[in-house]
Amino acid sequence: MPIDDTLAGYSDLAYKTAIVVYALVLVLLIVQYASARVRQVSDREMVPAGGVAAGSGTPGRIDEAPAVPLSERLGNIAFSVLFVAVALHIGSIVLRGFSTGRFPLGNMYEFVSMATAAAAVVGLVFMRDARYRAMWVFLLVPVLILMFLGGTMLYTDAAPVVPALRSFWLPLHVTIVSLGSGVFLVSGVASLLFLYRLRQPEGAESANILGVIARRLPDARALDRLAYRTTIIGFPLFGAGVILGAIWAEAAWGRFWGWDPKETCSFIAWVLYAAYLHARATSGWRDTKAAWINVAGFVAMLFNLFIINLVVSGLHSYSGLT
Repeated sequence: MPIDDTLAGYSDLAYKTAIVVYALVLVLLIVQYASARVRQVSDREMVPAGGVAAGSGTPGRIDEAPAVPLSERLGNIAFSVLFVAVALHIGSIVLRGFSTGRFPLGNMYEFVSMATAAAAVVGLVFMRDARYRAMWVFLLVPVLILMFLGGTMLYTDAAPVVPALRSFWLPLHVTIVSLGSGVFLVSGVASLLFLYRLRQPEGAESANILGVIARRLPDARALDRLAYRTTIIGFPLFGAGVILGAIWAEAAWGRFWGWDPKETCSFIAWVLYAAYLHARATSGWRDTKAAWINVAGFVAMLFNLFIINLVVSGLHSYSGLT
């Protein structure tokens, strides 16, 4: 099928625009993060001497609603614009598929785009609550870095895939793996922030800049629960992707498993996430020890994505990765 250059151009434009909009969201959230003030008084409004409290029911008085803080308004705007960025991001993937007449997961650029889109969607699902809004600052940074690398160093023009990838296993195997990778991105960031949050005691939060940063984050337990909930979803997804890859390998190469560098690193990452889930349910390992295992799994995923794909030569090098 011939390549539709017009749709391919629109796909690239949507991808670049999504990066710009994500960056705008990040700037708005950073401003909100820096300007947010921790509440110092109780819900009871302080009333100056001789004054009248709002809502006191004084005849003829019209009570004014309290003004929404600037930080909260910026956060609301950023969260609304975030939906635009995600829509553009997903639109770029769909247009890429239509322009090539195939499933848009045939090279590293397309894989990174799908994985980062999955991370953004998972974030929208699990981080809707306002208490998680500050965490978006730390999630969007790796998303933007990966998208920038995908759109520059890893970019590949729209083209048909090589013959080895012309299989119905491509959309099954690679889609599931990329979705699992996106989920693990959210989980890894949550565990890193959980470990950081634990290092900042409540009483010392305002003593230095690190404490101020920690003060804006959700509490440690909420971050730990988020990491656990997302890993529960990502683990079976990624495991299913590995199994489907083995079935595809048997059809393509005549064996289910050959300890190719990509296969080996994927298996190591899967084992690490299995160990995290087991440790998370084991007394004495539920806090920092389990979180460090989750971080190790996250590092293994990044190593698999960049070092294995771009540096180490193997059977998966044909996918536009080297």
